[in-house]
Amino acid sequence: MELPLVVGVDGSEASLLAVDWAVDEAARHGLPLRLVYASLWDRYEGDLPSATGDRERGRRPEDDIVDSAAARARLRKPEVKIFTEVVPEEPEAVLVREGRNASALVTGSRGRGELTGLLLGSVGLAVAARAHCPVTVVRGDRTSLDGTHERILLGAGLAKTSGEAVRFAFREAEARSCTLDVVRAWRCPAHEPADHHLLAEDPAHQHERQASGQLDELLREAIAEHPGVRVRRNTVEGAARKVLLQRSAAADLVIIGAQRRHGHLGLQLGRVAHTLLHHADCPVTVVPQRA
Repeated sequence: MELPLVVGVDGSEASLLAVDWAVDEAARHGLPLRLVYASLWDRYEGDLPSATGDRERGRRPEDDIVDSAAARARLRKPEVKIFTEVVPEEPEAVLVREGRNASALVTGSRGRGELTGLLLGSVGLAVAARAHCPVTVVRGDRTSLDGTHERILLGAGLAKTSGEAVRFAFREAEARSCTLDVVRAWRCPAHEPADHHLLAEDPAHQHERQASGQLDELLREAIAEHPGVRVRRNTVEGAARKVLLQRSAAADLVIIGAQRRHGHLGLQLGRVAHTLLHHADCPVTVVPQRA
């Protein structure tokens, strides 16, 4: 049996949008869907609505949350096998553990009781930084959530951080039959070495050519394995976080890689990942690079 797609639910509107996105994704890839509620979630995100009557009847409010989410998912995609579980533990620990036996994890961008103005829930950020599988934080407008752009955006870094992200992006583009926009951002350092004026080509052109060569090398194997995927290669001058954030407005999903640090828990989520997770106009998937 294929590893399930796991989505964290908590009854919030953001988590219900995550359920919608996740069941569509599960149907697209032929995966079962597992809905998980961590019963200590309200320590972070506010108390559950009063459910005294349910408790008197021996029914927990968290059961209603997962059952309602499952009914919503089944109504949307009846063909997807759906499983539910309530786990009496901290949400971050539960989802990170679930990720060890999942094809991917999905969370909403905010949970119950988030402070006004908070852009990304603490649980979603922590899970994206620590999980051993790809993590998608569902955010953005209805156009991107419905997949109507028919375009995936891949932020291409170095091979040591982006190899797994490239493979994930090509599989996703193939499953969606959509265009894959691959962007490699480059910048010309403010202070070039003193001998740069002796070069036959100007520094900007040299940096652009280097970025293009790195992009070719990064994509070569995936293009050969997925010849049907429409790929648009882009080398763009500028800060990667700004370039990708701007282009996320015309994408259904933005994908980036992250490198796991040796001797430390979690990934190196740099400025690019943090910017996109907090501000992107579409869902964001962080793909960990295996050592």
